[in-house]
Amino acid sequence: MTRRWRLAGLWFVAAAVLAVAVGCPSTSDVQPGGAPAGGGGGSPTVVKIVSSLPRTGSAVAQTDTIVNGINMAIEEAGGEAGDFTIEYADWDDATASKGSWAAEAEENNAKRAVADPDVMVYIGPYNSGAAKISAPILNQADLLMISPTNTWPGLTKEGMGDANEPGIYRPSGRINYTRVVPTDDRQGEVAAAWAKEMEIESVYIIDDGEVYGRGIATMFKEGCGDHDIDVLGHESIDPKAQEFRSLMTKISAEGPDLVYFGGTTQSKGGQIAKDMVAAGIDAKLMVPDGCYEQAFIEAAGAENLNDRCFLTFGGVPPDKQVGKGKEFVDRYQEKHGSMPEAYAVYAYEAARVALRAI
Repeated sequence: MTRRWRLAGLWFVAAAVLAVAVGCPSTSDVQPGGAPAGGGGGSPTVVKIVSSLPRTGSAVAQTDTIVNGINMAIEEAGGEAGDFTIEYADWDDATASKGSWAAEAEENNAKRAVADPDVMVYIGPYNSGAAKISAPILNQADLLMISPTNTWPGLTKEGMGDANEPGIYRPSGRINYTRVVPTDDRQGEVAAAWAKEMEIESVYIIDDGEVYGRGIATMFKEGCGDHDIDVLGHESIDPKAQEFRSLMTKISAEGPDLVYFGGTTQSKGGQIAKDMVAAGIDAKLMVPDGCYEQAFIEAAGAENLNDRCFLTFGGVPPDKQVGKGKEFVDRYQEKHGSMPEAYAVYAYEAARVALRAI
């Protein structure tokens, strides 16, 4: 039995203890695999933790705070976990040409982690689509994988994604993947219920065609059916396009009360907001947590969002945290001189889960 599998078998106890410490949900949606007791071999003095996140492109402001959260957890532990010295490496899964995560970069990071026997924990990735690529690779190596941001249900929940999920991510038959965030089946339903509370009667749905964006848009659409909201249309955009004026002309003619965008800042959430205003669409705009970052406001222009843009997020905003969560935010501000973005606290928790497991 490998050292990695012994560690992967311990994450559930650590997650159960830590995931509620700063207002995060539990990881009870993941069924842990039991690791046999014992195992031989000497223990190394160094254990490496790596993260795989988009460190190039507009997501970098968000991922900067995620990396800061990881580092804070390690620093607070004195750079150690039990008898082990912790080394942390910040890896990029984005490319300059794409400006966001890239399949080849995420695959390379996963293979790089597997090739280094001292790497025991892989924090990430940021995007659910990226997790589909790295999860099977890391699973075959029994390498513990903890995401602070993945929300696609199919990564862990049967019947909530594609027909072959989540088994396709577990070729070894064991479970090595967990996360400390709620999933999009919950967020989509809450978004539809919120739209109903705002007396929305009709909506036009757009998505970016990616795993996360298309998935949450579909789940929002299902929620609209439950809440008697008329879906006037649903289509995917090409995130490589520079603008979406023709689509906005089409939507304007339909006259919806709400436009829902399933996607991220990097897949043109801000441009959607700008083009809505330019087309004279007076409907509200609702976006998911993939747009919950300062970069979205900058891309859209604050003047295009005031009083018309609404956002869902599976957690508590940094400035609304209480208890242990507020303690983290206060320490973050003292150390970095700024407010963390939404997922920094989840990254901090993911690192604490890793340290407890080690």
